[in-house]
Amino acid sequence: MPMLDPLAAITDAFTSFLFGRVETTRLPVRTSTGQAQAVYLPTAAPGLGDSGVIIGREVYSGKGYIYDPFQLYGQQLPAPHWLVLGESGNGKSALEKTYVMRQLRFKDRQVVVLDAQGEDGVGEWNLIAQALGLTPIRLDPMAALDGGIKLNPLDPAITVTGQLALLRTIIEVALGRGLDERSGFALKVAHSYVAETVTDRQPILTDIVERLRHPVQESAEAMNVDLDDVRAWGLDVALVLDRLVDGDLRGMFDGPTSAGIDLDSPLIVFDLSHIDRNSIAMPILMAIVGVWLEHTWIRPDRKKRIFLVEEAWHIINSPFVAQLFQRLLKFGRRLGLSFVAVVHHLSDVVDGAAAKEAAAILKMASTRTIYAQKADEARATGRVLGLPRWAVEIIPTLTPGIAVWDVNGNVQVVKHLITEAERPLVFTDRAMTESSQEHLAGIEAEAEAEAEARAEAHAAQVALAKHMADDAVA
Repeated sequence: MPMLDPLAAITDAFTSFLFGRVETTRLPVRTSTGQAQAVYLPTAAPGLGDSGVIIGREVYSGKGYIYDPFQLYGQQLPAPHWLVLGESGNGKSALEKTYVMRQLRFKDRQVVVLDAQGEDGVGEWNLIAQALGLTPIRLDPMAALDGGIKLNPLDPAITVTGQLALLRTIIEVALGRGLDERSGFALKVAHSYVAETVTDRQPILTDIVERLRHPVQESAEAMNVDLDDVRAWGLDVALVLDRLVDGDLRGMFDGPTSAGIDLDSPLIVFDLSHIDRNSIAMPILMAIVGVWLEHTWIRPDRKKRIFLVEEAWHIINSPFVAQLFQRLLKFGRRLGLSFVAVVHHLSDVVDGAAAKEAAAILKMASTRTIYAQKADEARATGRVLGLPRWAVEIIPTLTPGIAVWDVNGNVQVVKHLITEAERPLVFTDRAMTESSQEHLAGIEAEAEAEAEARAEAHAAQVALAKHMADDAVA
């Protein structure tokens, strides 16, 4: 042991006599923040920036959570499309509605909603539309017969190629299979003849059905076949289209497009709540509305557009409709379109008839929001979406209003916050708005308490790790 300097020894003895034993002074450790950050565990993942729409707050850190696909596109997001998953009653609808209302605060935003749910004869988005002074476009076969809304698949605003593609999709969805070459030829010549000869008004589906039933001689001569063969080839096609003209879907698509549909309105709501969600009518409607919007609504005018579809499994689960929307997503991305698909269960689409098309659409959705699911469903969702293990484990424990957000690999747990002004427009179900306000408050309080408990537990773990790290450095 080295000898102390005599003066230092006398000084140490004197100070010890006056003040007691003096602890050995530790030499400081010099390091950089880049090196020191590895010693201490982070308290929260980095956010997505401070520009865009406020969603709520990150559960573990309490930081505000801001998300906007248009602001993030390019650097942090390869695509602006968004998938929302979760069982009913956990907050998907509230998130969609507040997100749209907050987006509309920006003057260069425009939103189209396909509203497939409702009560009391109106869609869920009816209150929001009324608050903005707008009238939803209600597609209802009964109302259409009395002068209600009509959308024409042969609207001149849609290109001839787009019209033929739409007609094929309608028929294939109804048949549940692709068109064979003969039926496709009969449809093509009938459509071509109508497009060339009906010039004094909008062509309508009745014109196509009539021409399929009674093809002209020129159609047969073009392929050197018998006229009766052309008529036979188009029979199945005519029967399917006749359903839109004179069947259970009559009135909505067999006339000129209704005047007064304002495609420049900030919010356009298609109310589909009068259509049976489990019937073949729903995917047919999705196809017609999707293609009609593609050719009449999406324009290169530098506006940022959001296309939100509830009950989106009607799109993703049909190969023919999914192919149309896949093209729409690719095309719309160049023109500032964000597609938002709301689905209850991922298994509804990945195990369906359109698994290949569904996988392609899911791949284009760089943002995924997952609300509470059962454990088995959560594990299946985690495998398909590539979620980290901790996120999969927490999904079954999530309370209403809290979800796992995966924004191109940035995974966080977020509590959605709703303002008092938004609340009466968001919770439109009678059980929530009339008789269960106290129940709603209880759910929110429970979620708040659980979030705080998790944050405190996490903070305790961080403090323990920091204490251990301090001892290690010492």
